[in-house]
Amino acid sequence: MDHFSLALIPGDGIGVDVVREGKKVLDTICNIHGGISLSYTEFDWSCEYYAKHGSMMPDDGLERLKDFDSIFLGAVGYPGVPDHVSLWGLLLPIRRQFQQYINLRPVKLLKGIQSPLVGKTSEDLDFIVIRENNEGEYSNIGGRMYEGTDMDMAIQNSVFTRKGVERVLRYAFDLAQKNGKRRHVTAATKSNGINHTMPFWDEYVQKINQEYSNVTSNTVHIDALAAFFVSKPETMDVVVASNLFGDILTDLGAAIVGGLGIAPSANINPEKEFPSMFEPVHGSAPDIAGKGIANPLASIWCTSMMLDHLGHPESAKAIIETMEEVLQENVVTPDLGGQATTEQVGDFICEKLKTKLG
Repeated sequence: MDHFSLALIPGDGIGVDVVREGKKVLDTICNIHGGISLSYTEFDWSCEYYAKHGSMMPDDGLERLKDFDSIFLGAVGYPGVPDHVSLWGLLLPIRRQFQQYINLRPVKLLKGIQSPLVGKTSEDLDFIVIRENNEGEYSNIGGRMYEGTDMDMAIQNSVFTRKGVERVLRYAFDLAQKNGKRRHVTAATKSNGINHTMPFWDEYVQKINQEYSNVTSNTVHIDALAAFFVSKPETMDVVVASNLFGDILTDLGAAIVGGLGIAPSANINPEKEFPSMFEPVHGSAPDIAGKGIANPLASIWCTSMMLDHLGHPESAKAIIETMEEVLQENVVTPDLGGQATTEQVGDFICEKLKTKLG
């Protein structure tokens, strides 16, 4: 039997609601599948923790997390705590210290959801975006000078290293070679306007592509690529982008397949030297927290990605198939036009899994 230890960080707002449902699905899989067992340790690190302690997590937080097999995060953010405090105090340190340099975000239209793009089907909308997750535009290098004067200024530096760029590109080409529908990589760029980092990025796209004789690639300016996500998403296969461009593209990707309520993400350390972290893309939505109307599908989709990463693709696939069955029966939360509660959606998926796999 494979045993895995999971760190649960429900976080703020609806993070608590959706992690509860995701855990319920994981427990159902374990009860059905004799080859998987999970143990959980929950941490209360959040904006509420920050209000009490002055930090998003304790000083030894990363040390306490490093030996887990995976981290399951709900969401962080709450009024009164600036976003840059919550982000840089918890989420980004985990991503960086644990070398989670791959951010995976599927852009997949599940059966039972209608895309806002007229005429586009689940066959047209099925690709993946790989976002570089450790450097790029989110470098934390820069600063403020002359604050509060007429000379007030801010500088933010982007950092693109050979190691950082090569490893994310190689991951993208590997994925296109193994699982891509077209064995094609589309790399987001803006080398016509950003004249140092983006030509550097483009150069390494060409170099890495030479290692993959059966994979094609092209570089597309980010503005045009955003338009192509809307006008011809069926041409996409594996999309790879820098930290900022990937962040923007994946929110657009979520919008064209049903919204942030169903959008999952995985922060991956491919070498498994550190735990990877799985989190829904949506925020903490404190205005609806505890009301039972938050959509748990993004969180549940994260459990599928987690199981796939841990070496159980059959269970991962069963969760996606079950989500589609539930969507087609319209057992959905209000954001998707339904009347089901957060808990009812989770329960229905669990019951379906028992029937499918039991």
